[in-house]
Amino acid sequence: MEKEHVTSDTAEELDEAKEIKGMKKIEAALFIAGRFLGLQELVMLTNINPFMLKELIERLIEKYNQKDSGIEIVKKGNMWKMDVRQEYIGMINKLATGNAEFNKAEQETLAVIAYKQPVKQSVIIKIRGNKAYEHVKKFIENGLVVGKKMGHTKELKLSNDFFEYFHLKDKELKKREEVIGGG
Repeated sequence: MEKEHVTSDTAEELDEAKEIKGMKKIEAALFIAGRFLGLQELVMLTNINPFMLKELIERLIEKYNQKDSGIEIVKKGNMWKMDVRQEYIGMINKLATGNAEFNKAEQETLAVIAYKQPVKQSVIIKIRGNKAYEHVKKFIENGLVVGKKMGHTKELKLSNDFFEYFHLKDKELKKREEVIGGG
């Protein structure tokens, strides 16, 4: 019986197959999550080492850019999210009546913050109830809201990430400011 020898070509093929499998795992995780996933979370889900994971994500980003897809992978610090490309947001908004990342109560709390900003957290709690503490905490963790300590409470306002997250442009921001008397 003849023993097979591993050549450099076979080793390359094995490495490439492993990388392709890794990219598929990352792609599946980002697709199903529908939210930003951090490096640690992706490592735990895919069992890929962090250095390789970052490299594979970069290759996935290039892949989506090269194939001129309606989907893209968005990077924010050490977090990634699969999202619809900017030019298709209008069409998608017609289909999506809400955001899966936030439940109805969270969406309502965020709307109150957006409307009343800058606003004290204590005012938000009076309007929305004690559950709003958790909502505010989640918005701050996600970078959508900025909380500045003000006495025993916080002053809340929308961050720049909020406008990026919800695909709002400067023009829309200026219109919104005019409507609420801020500009």
